[in-house]
Amino acid sequence: MRVSVFTEPHRGATYDDQLRFARAVEAGGFEGFLRADHYQFLGTEPGLPGPTDAWLTLAALARETTRIRLGTLVTSATFRLPGPLAVMVAQVDQMSGGRVELGIGAGWYEREHISYGIPFPGVGERFDRLAEQLEVITGLWRTPVGETYSFTGEHYRLVDSPALPKPVQRPGPPVIVGGRGPTRTPQLAARYADEFNMPFKSVAETAVAYERVAEACDRHGRPASGREPLVLSAAIAVAVGRTDAEARLRAAPLHAKSALPPEDAVVGSPARLVDRIGEFAAVGATRVHLRLTDLADLDHLELIAAEVLPHLARADAAATGG
Repeated sequence: MRVSVFTEPHRGATYDDQLRFARAVEAGGFEGFLRADHYQFLGTEPGLPGPTDAWLTLAALARETTRIRLGTLVTSATFRLPGPLAVMVAQVDQMSGGRVELGIGAGWYEREHISYGIPFPGVGERFDRLAEQLEVITGLWRTPVGETYSFTGEHYRLVDSPALPKPVQRPGPPVIVGGRGPTRTPQLAARYADEFNMPFKSVAETAVAYERVAEACDRHGRPASGREPLVLSAAIAVAVGRTDAEARLRAAPLHAKSALPPEDAVVGSPARLVDRIGEFAAVGATRVHLRLTDLADLDHLELIAAEVLPHLARADAAATGG
């Protein structure tokens, strides 16, 4: 099981807070550090000192870390044009030595768009734009050096792009598509993604989503088309502690009023988290993204590194006969 940590700096975190946390993630033996791409807190708090841009932050972290994967869960397709976004991600991939992943979605939080003057079309158009962005970004990365890339869609048009720079990872950084949608999300994942992520839902709901994605892959001829099978992952909201009281204290932010839909969080002992990850593995997940709310709470991170990761490593060794 691959284990990454997912953070939400829009709740209130400076770049230095994120750097300290990312270094602790790397030291703790986790696979990756992924962050949300939001410009505003989703609840009633101001999220001081204010937002930090996801890709600007990841570029800096790329130079301050050496091993961990770095990426977004997820970049909003409404925030950036696909051509410049392909350039940004490719450059950060170069800066990191090939450790970047692009999680991308249609965008959903209207308030932050209004606050910062970002157009926010209806949901159908947002998904149409996401589909075109995925086509453009992956097309730019896959274009051989010395050739050009052109694309004409309803929302974007590229003419004879040099399709540069190229990322270190070829044909491009892994693309993560995820969400609860029953139709378009599985289709987009099957066509363009390397990983499908189900965020913060129960094991049973996640299993149903995985089945929908598998059916979409069959319809699109994957993996018969030569593409690798999709990585299936789950994002889990986590609040664990050495005692029940400690776990409840860490879980308090999970109960605050928010624009997020209800979540199936893991609150309790590290052993409970180990069990939940095992349940996700049983329905097909090979990767989990653990969402930790407080970037100042390095003890929470260290507890998981000490009491969860070794159990998962032993389980993986047993499953492979190691």
